[in-house]
Amino acid sequence: MPVRRPRLSFALAAAVATAAAFGATALATTTASAAEVPLSGYELTWGIKQSYRTYVTGVALGSFTAADGASQAADNGAFTFTDGTGTYDTTGHTLHLTFKGTVTAKSTLHGFVREMSDFQYDSAAGTLTADLVSNGGTKQQDVTLATVAAPTSQDLKNLATTLTAAAGTFLGSDSYANAAGDPLSAAKPTSTTSPTPSNSSTESASASPTPTPTPTGTATPSTPPSTTPSDSASPSDTASEPAATKGDIADGKLNWGVKESFRSYVVGSVANGRITTSAGASQAAGNGVFTFTGATGTYDTDADTLSAAFEGAVNFKGHEDNGTYGLDLTFTDLKATLDNGSGKLTADVTSLGEKSEDVVLADLKSDSTDLTAKNDVITLDDVTTTLTAAGAKAFGGFYQTGAALDPLDLSVALTADADLPSDNSSSTTGTSSSDTSANSGTTGSTSGGVTGSTTGGVNDSLASTGSDIPVAALGTAAAVTVAAGAGVVFAVRRRRTEA
Repeated sequence: MPVRRPRLSFALAAAVATAAAFGATALATTTASAAEVPLSGYELTWGIKQSYRTYVTGVALGSFTAADGASQAADNGAFTFTDGTGTYDTTGHTLHLTFKGTVTAKSTLHGFVREMSDFQYDSAAGTLTADLVSNGGTKQQDVTLATVAAPTSQDLKNLATTLTAAAGTFLGSDSYANAAGDPLSAAKPTSTTSPTPSNSSTESASASPTPTPTPTGTATPSTPPSTTPSDSASPSDTASEPAATKGDIADGKLNWGVKESFRSYVVGSVANGRITTSAGASQAAGNGVFTFTGATGTYDTDADTLSAAFEGAVNFKGHEDNGTYGLDLTFTDLKATLDNGSGKLTADVTSLGEKSEDVVLADLKSDSTDLTAKNDVITLDDVTTTLTAAGAKAFGGFYQTGAALDPLDLSVALTADADLPSDNSSSTTGTSSSDTSANSGTTGSTSGGVTGSTTGGVNDSLASTGSDIPVAALGTAAAVTVAAGAGVVFAVRRRRTEA
């Protein structure tokens, strides 16, 4: 059920401007008609969720089509719905608007067709609804796609949205439920800066900041109404406002390679495996680090705290035998939390088909305890990651607690229009396969001491040799006894011949 938001004690600028600009002839009718003022000509801008648009046009090999009064911004941007009509309640200072336009998401790879139309914004309920049709089925009317935050200033720009469970179902993933959507704006485009005659029944674009006298017998806001948005209301006005010290994260990404030697091992000549990224994650070229996107969460720069969850999955497969893999490890739902420079990195871990949620993989340590936003972006580079006991278990007991993993880079946007830093290296979404010429340290050492186990849990005594290769990671040698002192190549060959 949508949560009703508290009504504002001041006028909503876009609606009040229309109400105040009405001529005396239009307003001096009856008390009932004065309570609800008709509105027209509004536009709604909303992008659903940036990571969803990227998924449709990227992984899903799809596209968006905007029609019937809707349009999409360049570079797979947000959607705009036009001809918004509705009413403004001068007593409660709320409005309800219905917009024209249809947006259809179509995937060539996954074969889905999702159509959204008849968008309606209700500021009193704090909801955004639409009619939905999935794959040509029955139309679902007035489905609440998102809850919308109450305005905190006298405009309806960049209002935070939260996707609902119904939106997650329609978009094809429960992960979208309760996730932050794109910001929403509802405004009436300004066609002229000159005032129109006030003796007509049409809406006026009064340029005077002086409040219009209150007609007798009409209900108007106690706060003087603002003027209709004009050319002077530009993005620079918003940029000049001081940035909030705490709130919800609008977007962000996490760059982390897990462990370089592990990546080399997986795709090398020993495991002969592959690494696959999906659902918003990508991997840099040359078996590089992974990038997880679509950050959601909260920040507080005064308290120097941050909690960010990222979209994307990475899967490691190796030691294939007749279609069965001895190594099959997946990380999803990565979350980074920091408090004064220290924190945790958690993930959902699926190993050989068994899933464990919210596993604390690593302890985090940043060089600085101070979280400072620059251009509405918080950036942390080379954050140290140290393997926890739970993380060591996730790797099958090979890596010891306290082992150094790859450092991570983190950047989160505090506003929807903030620009995240670009990666230095190109990345790809897909698979990295075995390539012995491109990987080092994959053959191991014949002198490194390996403690044997009949359960496949081999301790990392190879660290002293510098090879740092997980020979028996993740249960690949459940039926093989590895003699103490035997080399990596010997142990792996025994497994492959005796499996």
